[in-house]
Amino acid sequence: MTVRKGTKEDVVSILSLIQELAVFEKEPEAVIVTETDLLRDGFSENPLYYTFVAEENEEVIGMALYYYRYSTWKGKTIHLEDLIVRENKRGTGAGFALYKKIIEQGKLDGVKRIEWNVLDWNINAIDFYEKSGAKILDDWKVVQMDENGINEFIKKNT
Repeated sequence: MTVRKGTKEDVVSILSLIQELAVFEKEPEAVIVTETDLLRDGFSENPLYYTFVAEENEEVIGMALYYYRYSTWKGKTIHLEDLIVRENKRGTGAGFALYKKIIEQGKLDGVKRIEWNVLDWNINAIDFYEKSGAKILDDWKVVQMDENGINEFIKKNT
């Protein structure tokens, strides 16, 4: 198995992994991103995200998708959006290899923090992250506004 930077040729595999993650997270219908979106947003002149892929026998078996953020307190940070390994390849070390690659990238970039979200019921992931030295912040809540919420807000406030 090798870990390498993702390329535009990996977009089909990236979308497949995203869809597999949505099934794992019990939201299979939630994925609306397309191959076209992923190609444009990740492999254009000014990419919005970057990926590493784990590959075994020329097949992509996992990926980590990340992007840069800026903290008013810390400066440049990395947000790890998703780390996904195909279900039949979990336990092979692919997840750890991708995780390590993200942390190495953060060190290389001189970021002050790497952050991500984990579902409260994903005990295996929580245990893994805590054992690796990551902190789970119980006092922060994730806040989101979906497309419908954005539209309703604009409609009410214009």
